[in-house]
Amino acid sequence: MATLTKQFALLGETAAMAFDTLRSNKMRSALTVLGVVIGVTSIVGMTSLIRGFDSSLRASINTLGPNTIFVQKAGIASFSSGASFMELMRRPTITADDMTAIERMSTTVGMVDLWLGGGGPGSQEAIQRVFYRGERTRPMPIMGTTERYIDINFAKMYAGRSFTQQEVQRTRQVAVVGWGVYLALFEKRGIDPIGKQVRVGGAEYTIIGVVETRPSPLPGADDFAIIPYTVFRKQFGNEKNQRGPFGIPSMVAVLPKEGVSREEAMTEIETIMRIRHGLTLDKPNDFDLVTSDAILAVWDQISAAILLSLVVISSIALMVGGIGVMAIMTISVTERTREIGVRLAIGARRREILVQFLIEAAVLTSVGGLLGVLGGSAIGLIVNVFSGFPVSLPWWSFALGLGFSASIGIFFGMLPAWRASRLDPIEALRYE
Repeated sequence: MATLTKQFALLGETAAMAFDTLRSNKMRSALTVLGVVIGVTSIVGMTSLIRGFDSSLRASINTLGPNTIFVQKAGIASFSSGASFMELMRRPTITADDMTAIERMSTTVGMVDLWLGGGGPGSQEAIQRVFYRGERTRPMPIMGTTERYIDINFAKMYAGRSFTQQEVQRTRQVAVVGWGVYLALFEKRGIDPIGKQVRVGGAEYTIIGVVETRPSPLPGADDFAIIPYTVFRKQFGNEKNQRGPFGIPSMVAVLPKEGVSREEAMTEIETIMRIRHGLTLDKPNDFDLVTSDAILAVWDQISAAILLSLVVISSIALMVGGIGVMAIMTISVTERTREIGVRLAIGARRREILVQFLIEAAVLTSVGGLLGVLGGSAIGLIVNVFSGFPVSLPWWSFALGLGFSASIGIFFGMLPAWRASRLDPIEALRYE
């Protein structure tokens, strides 16, 4: 027990000496650990953003529902597979007739909805501000849907209701707005939005509902308005509108019946769509069936590539910092040759000299790691405050940053420390 206490006391004394050395050479120490600070800041900052986006994306998909199937002209899987963009754009457009066919012919589908607009190539005309008296929102996507949009999205209404089938069929100019529209136009003024007339582009709409805020990995996800797709066609054009080079973006959202697996529903939908598009057995699909699993699989590939790039870039910065530590520790050994000789002459063991310089190097880089952790956390929080981008600061990213920095110090400080421990006491005492 006494030996262990002595070892801890010696370790504490050595650490105190290391901090004294850092304080006496502030500028040199700061420049030495700059590379470590940059490397750890990159690790912590980027990890906080990637983890925040990942958590928010998964929460958003879980809210939407794991069984929802999207029938698209070109989905994320096709784009990620390296297919030609123009080839994908030449595929047939998904239309309301496709929705109707799936609804009528399928035995496994419980609910079907059509989404027109919503952002992306071809939907520039459907990106509009919403005006109410003297107030206006920022430009946001206007979507044309059926009366099933709220149900198929598992969304909750904050106030009012969704539009009815009759309102869709009779082309009523009614709108359900997102939480962002409510905040921008009505909440600050204490106005009930239900029944109010707003202007979207050149048309007037009556607000009949407000959707509650939902988790999303991207800021501005609550900035939207949905209108009956029949009205959308009238104002912005139908699915095959060619005002732009790509037409109006459109997709069909499908929810299987209760008790029916997603795979069964996908097989039946695929068969119906192939028949509608006249595809023979030897021809591939000219449409995509997208699920939450496919989206997450692509995201996992992207995030893994980003993290790998981050590790490479951060490793370069840490390597530069490590080389700086080696250079400074070598200079420190040279400057303190006489001190090392005195310690060896009065009985210090070579192992203690080695440990002393290793601790100095580890303390030096650990201070840089701590500064990097604080800097990376600050970057994540600043981005969150000013842009609303989700961030996550897991404890393991701090431990990873500090562990990396301490390891760099020990690794690159080993050679100077070994040289210090191998000095000859007599020669060291003679050194001037």
